[in-house]
Amino acid sequence: MLTPAQFKSVFSKPIKASSAEITLLAIPNSEQHPRIGLTVAKRFVKKAHQRNRIKRIIRDNFRLNQHELPPIDIVVLVRNGVVEMENAELHKLVEKLWRKLNRRYNG
Repeated sequence: MLTPAQFKSVFSKPIKASSAEITLLAIPNSEQHPRIGLTVAKRFVKKAHQRNRIKRIIRDNFRLNQHELPPIDIVVLVRNGVVEMENAELHKLVEKLWRKLNRRYNG
């Protein structure tokens, strides 16, 4: 997702899946595939290289798992605590959240 309007639409009545560090908000879309938008605030992740690492890991994990997701628009909100996580730990957490989101969407 690229435009502010696409992001804004997700914030109205979303399906949520969250942990202490990451929140996923999603709404059904009219595409035939899921889309993702990332927000990693400077307030929570101070250094650019840390923000980029987090975004890269989440994007990569989305790429690997998108075929299991329904056609939804997802906004990923990152909060405190993500910076301290190892890459493998972050991968596991995001995968768990995709599954949770999938269950909430289909359930």
